[in-house]
Amino acid sequence: MIAFDAAQLVGAGGALGALCRHAVSTRLPAEDYPLGTLAVNVLGSFTLGLLTFSGVGGDALLFLGTGACGAFTTFSSFAYETMRFVEADDYARAIIYGGGTFLAASAAVLLAWVVTRAL
Repeated sequence: MIAFDAAQLVGAGGALGALCRHAVSTRLPAEDYPLGTLAVNVLGSFTLGLLTFSGVGGDALLFLGTGACGAFTTFSSFAYETMRFVEADDYARAIIYGGGTFLAASAAVLLAWVVTRAL
């Protein structure tokens, strides 16, 4: 049996996830609303939840979770982590993490906009 190291597993999974994201995104209309992005975020979150809540770990989680879901969507990890706080009955942390993540991502986009406008 061939043994793969963590980087190879994540990289191969990432290639698969990126190809799947492209396939979904190019098949859904995006004129009025980015349905492709919405679809991959929801599907990626669902898939990562299935993997982790069903106890998938080790190499399979590196390949499918970190690699494939990570490349398929960046929202899957965010949604999963927020739900872990909820699962632990830490609702305040879930709200702070969710809102903080949204605000930090929005601030980063705003900063990028400011820098590009300045150049």
